[in-house]
Amino acid sequence: MPEQNINEEQRQVINYLKKHPVKIFPYTFPKKYERKKIKVFLDETNQLLYVFQDKKKLYFKRSWTRRDVRNNYNDLLIEQDEQSPHRYLNKDFTVQEGSVVVDIGTAEGNFALSVIDKVSMMYLFETDTEWIEALNATFAPWSNKVKIINKYVSDRNDEHSVSLNSYFKDAQQVDFLKIDVDGAELKLLNGSLGILNKRRSLKMAICTYHKQGDEKIFTEFLKDAGFEVSPSAGYMIFIYDKHFEPPYLRRGLLRAEKKYGFSNRS
Repeated sequence: MPEQNINEEQRQVINYLKKHPVKIFPYTFPKKYERKKIKVFLDETNQLLYVFQDKKKLYFKRSWTRRDVRNNYNDLLIEQDEQSPHRYLNKDFTVQEGSVVVDIGTAEGNFALSVIDKVSMMYLFETDTEWIEALNATFAPWSNKVKIINKYVSDRNDEHSVSLNSYFKDAQQVDFLKIDVDGAELKLLNGSLGILNKRRSLKMAICTYHKQGDEKIFTEFLKDAGFEVSPSAGYMIFIYDKHFEPPYLRRGLLRAEKKYGFSNRS
């Protein structure tokens, strides 16, 4: 990349890498988190391990050890740090009181748990069956407004997959989409055009770091669907991509908001 084409955020990463090894988050903020300080508890009633997040119990897979939980939750804290490129929300982009939220790629459920008191309804889509037991335990106090769906969200409908167009075909209210599906985001978007086009107002946080070029593809896709789109600040270096190639710096996610119901897509 020519020196004159490097922006200030990229220059910050380059300066970091001159003194530090390559990491997914090429910044100093992860250093303030320590795995050994994370307190892990055992629930005697269900024999599941959990941590406290905002004074709420966040449960983990039955097969995990305390070490697994500490490592995983420490990574989640780093991922959702205020300086992280992977942080879903910020002070200008939030989940509003009374919203209907769809969390796709829920995993542990840390994002959903962080906004559960605000929402009127929460839909959790998670494909890993090991997480379902933990999610049921975590969201038991809010079972009246939480629905857990053990399926892929994609562009097709079958035994293991469902599209948002199909799932919300009866025009249920949807206000906020959080999408983190390990590189299957484009298929999900293609299966969601009905939702994206029909909703007059809708917010979305969608990950863009899994595949090269996703930021550009999703930005154009969402702008055509009538969204205002902006990337999160900073960059990630996703070293786990089997097709890892330059440019190595990727935006963590896009924050998109639709306010007027306009769309160029059909």
